[in-house]
Amino acid sequence: MKKIIVSSLLLLLFAISYGCDDKDDNDVPAALEINDFVWKGMNLYYLWQEDVPDLADDRFANQTQLNTFLEAYASPVDLFNHLRVASAIDRFSVIYSDYTVLEGVLSGNTLNNGMDYGLKYTDTSQTTVFGWVRYIIPNSDAATKDIHRGDIFYAIDGVPLTNDNYKTLLAANTYTINLADYSINAGVVTLTPNGQSVTLTKTNLAENPILMSTVINQGTHNIGYLMYNGFYSSYDGQLNTAFGSLVSQNVTDLVLDLRYNSGGSVATATKLASMITGQFTGQLFAKEQWNDKAQSYFLANSPGSLENKFFSGLNGLHLNKVYILTTKATASASELVVNCLKPYIDVVQIGDLTTGKNVGSITMYDSPTYTKTNVNPHHKYAMQPIVLKVVDKNGFGDYTAGIAPTILLPENLNDLGILGDVNEPLLNAAINQIIASGKMLPQVPAVINRDFTDAKSINPLRSEMYVEHR
Repeated sequence: MKKIIVSSLLLLLFAISYGCDDKDDNDVPAALEINDFVWKGMNLYYLWQEDVPDLADDRFANQTQLNTFLEAYASPVDLFNHLRVASAIDRFSVIYSDYTVLEGVLSGNTLNNGMDYGLKYTDTSQTTVFGWVRYIIPNSDAATKDIHRGDIFYAIDGVPLTNDNYKTLLAANTYTINLADYSINAGVVTLTPNGQSVTLTKTNLAENPILMSTVINQGTHNIGYLMYNGFYSSYDGQLNTAFGSLVSQNVTDLVLDLRYNSGGSVATATKLASMITGQFTGQLFAKEQWNDKAQSYFLANSPGSLENKFFSGLNGLHLNKVYILTTKATASASELVVNCLKPYIDVVQIGDLTTGKNVGSITMYDSPTYTKTNVNPHHKYAMQPIVLKVVDKNGFGDYTAGIAPTILLPENLNDLGILGDVNEPLLNAAINQIIASGKMLPQVPAVINRDFTDAKSINPLRSEMYVEHR
């Protein structure tokens, strides 16, 4: 999450929390500038600062002692990783050597070939890996190739995918995916190479998160369907326009498809919730919980900065119930929408268990206030550490194991369907709930072979939840 605090307040908090006597930045050697930035930023804001002994406020008596400590770390990445708690607790904090790349990812701009995919293991040994195409991003290289949702690939450039090589193989700017036919029996996957292949090349691509927005007429119901794949604030205007179109078509129900939405801006998530509703303007949607010293300071000096309230002036559907489609890839800001809408309206969640990311980050630059103002010109390092937890208006936000669906219906590679088509299983299930058709749901397999990662999760920043500049 990303937030601007008035510079003087931030500097005061820093002076209060940073307890050593001699901490003049002029005593920081040039070779330690970046490491010094990493330690001080993490000491100030890291959510688990109190649980990391080397981040304690009294860990060093003066800057000289801190410098000696910093010298032991060959790179800012090594120091950053040392200052994190166990990865089982903190799965999402990252550091980038070039903040322009970080900024691009957070706004939906990436080096991307346009093939959005999930990755699964072929069996419980978790050694052999295969990929499946979830959707194709419009105006991408993949959009010009013969590749479609549901295609299965088992190798890259002829090299079979494994747990050890998939990251390296898929990181190449250009690669050829080798396709296979798929079958599964008792949870064991069989992949039969079919001789087909597709070569894909990554380009700088801006993904519009609004993949689909349409209205489905079912008797007396005008069902809005919105597939939304990322909370990118630069598309907020287009999102509001899409809701304006739904309003003009007298939508009576909404199916919000967040199955591949790994998160983004909390402000955008709050706007989306405001568009789904519209009758709760000014009421508290979500609250932020920072580490103890930051939380205490904000409560005393700027309590409103911890609150995210429903927006006014947006196109709202004024619904009392919403149907949300989820998978294991539904994360962070998407889960925020699900969790924080529940105290206000009926949320019918259809699909699979979500990721379980209830924490958020800020972008921290090497500057006096950790914003981009007066940023250090000598390097481009920036951090995106986890600094807060997000809860609903009642203080609930404990869903690190994921948010369980109302109706369990995992995606089935043998019956994926076409996104947006009324017969696509998850959308069809939502429609049948809306019209109360009484139609039986597809049978859930005894063994669910969920994705262990996907195109967005491989890059940690693409599953971030962050607060915009205020």
